[in-house]
Amino acid sequence: MSFVDWAAAGKVAHRLIADGPAVSLGQAHAAVEDLRDAAHRARGPVAETARMHSPSSADSPVLIVDRTVWTDINLASTSALLDPVIEQVFAKKQPGPVSRAVSAKVGAAEVGAVFGFVASKVLGQFDIAPGGTPSLLLVAPNIVATERELQADPADFRLWVCLHEETHRVQLIGVPWLREHMIDRTRALMLDLVPDPDQLGDRLQQAVRALPGMLREGGGGLADLVTTPEQREKMADLTAVMSLMEGHADVVMDDVGPQVVPSVAEIRRKFTARRGGSGGVDRLLRRLLGLDAKMRQYRDGAVFVRAVTDKVGVDGFNEVWTSPETLPTAREIENPADWVARVHS
Repeated sequence: MSFVDWAAAGKVAHRLIADGPAVSLGQAHAAVEDLRDAAHRARGPVAETARMHSPSSADSPVLIVDRTVWTDINLASTSALLDPVIEQVFAKKQPGPVSRAVSAKVGAAEVGAVFGFVASKVLGQFDIAPGGTPSLLLVAPNIVATERELQADPADFRLWVCLHEETHRVQLIGVPWLREHMIDRTRALMLDLVPDPDQLGDRLQQAVRALPGMLREGGGGLADLVTTPEQREKMADLTAVMSLMEGHADVVMDDVGPQVVPSVAEIRRKFTARRGGSGGVDRLLRRLLGLDAKMRQYRDGAVFVRAVTDKVGVDGFNEVWTSPETLPTAREIENPADWVARVHS
């Protein structure tokens, strides 16, 4: 038995997933075909703009999915990523069968609730699929709902989203070492973050005491409640790499230009306003789940990419993909000149 009942988590998530936009069967089929075509058309402009190798589509298929399928794929990937970590933590000290069963059910409820909420937010994603076949996911109902909300040109918006996700595909498949590096670093960090079984109760009590302050304006995510300063430093360095990847994708999708996406400037303006416009319960959940930090990743990463590119050009920036040692640290993401000095000295 896993320490999270992933099947139960899927059932919880499925019950919580909101309905998608109202579309006819013909509209649904047309959206799927448009997105599949847009994903194909994004490959050339991304490779040219980023000046990076575009890997074969056979290495990572394009999947047009709904919210439920997106959830199932991500639950499978999360299980593949985390179960080895959990098993390693408890290898020397196994809890009893009752305790393990209860933990699995509680974990299922928590994980299912998170995925049920996020499933209606994600437009696209490159799924790294630890131990499996990575794929580019495009969540059709969310893309349609967002383009309607923004009153964006559907063809332009769908291609714009695909440019972002194609950039992630180029990063994680075109850079031979990056995918496994991210998997290994994430597992190592999780292994460090998961407390010894004897410490779990103290960590939870610490979280409960700190929760009210975290919910105030400016608070961090739930992870901040149960981590030490040393662990947060490690998290910051991993977040820096994620910021790099997200910011790079944002820069590429915008730099492709109006010759490919005629309304790119209007889409960016509306989409940026939308990113910062949530309120009420949605805003609270975003803070709890650390999704506000995700928004900062786009901003900080894009600033880094543009600052470095202005200094050393696109090819000079692409030195970042040379090896794990050339990735920026958390300090360098905030101070791009320090990265330039270290790598290009």
